[in-house]
Amino acid sequence: MPRSHSSSLDVVTCGEAMALFAALQPGPLEHCGQFQKITAGAELNVAIGLARLGFGVGYLSRVGNDSIGRFLLAALDHEGIDRSHVALDEVYPTGLMFKTRSDDGSDPHVEYFRRGSAASRLSLADYAADYCLQGRHVHLTGISAALSDSARELTVHLAREARAAGKTVSFDPNLRPRLWSSTQAMIDGTHALAALGDLVMPGLGEGRLLTGYTEPADIARFYLDLGASAVVIKLGPAGAYFTNGTESGRVAGVPVPASRVVDTVGAGDGFAVGVISGLLDGLTLAHAVERGTLIGARVVQFMGDCEGLPTRAELEGVVL
Repeated sequence: MPRSHSSSLDVVTCGEAMALFAALQPGPLEHCGQFQKITAGAELNVAIGLARLGFGVGYLSRVGNDSIGRFLLAALDHEGIDRSHVALDEVYPTGLMFKTRSDDGSDPHVEYFRRGSAASRLSLADYAADYCLQGRHVHLTGISAALSDSARELTVHLAREARAAGKTVSFDPNLRPRLWSSTQAMIDGTHALAALGDLVMPGLGEGRLLTGYTEPADIARFYLDLGASAVVIKLGPAGAYFTNGTESGRVAGVPVPASRVVDTVGAGDGFAVGVISGLLDGLTLAHAVERGTLIGARVVQFMGDCEGLPTRAELEGVVL
């Protein structure tokens, strides 16, 4: 059953939900004839991860009135995510993507079919203050801002309103260069959102591209100066660097044998689930980042973006 709008929300996020068709055998997509249909979308992955850990999660989006849209609505219901503000679009379709299978630990190839999607029609008309500001925390990524001008306007407005209302805001740049008109537009748009985030979580490569700095400490300082309260730089298998201006450090990555790495896509979203949930649980930033590395390492051992996201029971005795 869908989660009731009246249910208490801890977190609200906004983004594009898509269907992912994951190849069941390795090789180029054109040679694959069998696929598994699962959910995808960075913000949706985080929403699912937080819901599995017992948080009340609300999701703001648009999907097409088509089979894929209905598949995603059913998935939201199954995960216990509030979808009372997921609009069913009668004109524009739901986005989808295809992903290769990689059996050697390398990153898979992904092809997106999202241009003109229902989610790209997100706008300020979809914003509802009583819903979006109901929780303690708002999570956003740069993908939503890249979908369209109207979606970017909504994303910035949501971040600004959340900060003004005293909510905490996390921001993952999650760069998708092909969705932006230019590299400079991507940098400017991403910085505008990062300036509204309490917690900013770029990958090292993203941070270098966006700031021009090469060292994690310098990248983090850039975002602290921009207005963030805490910055976590994802270092991939090497772990993460974190700072809140007074406490800084590194957390080592969790080793995963190459033979057990099934799908690297979604690891960053799993990491975000760990950090956000840790902070909402009252952990220190360092311990929240440790949880992030553990969940990220778990996610890569499962096919699909969110299949490896643990329940609260699966975290007992494992994560601080």
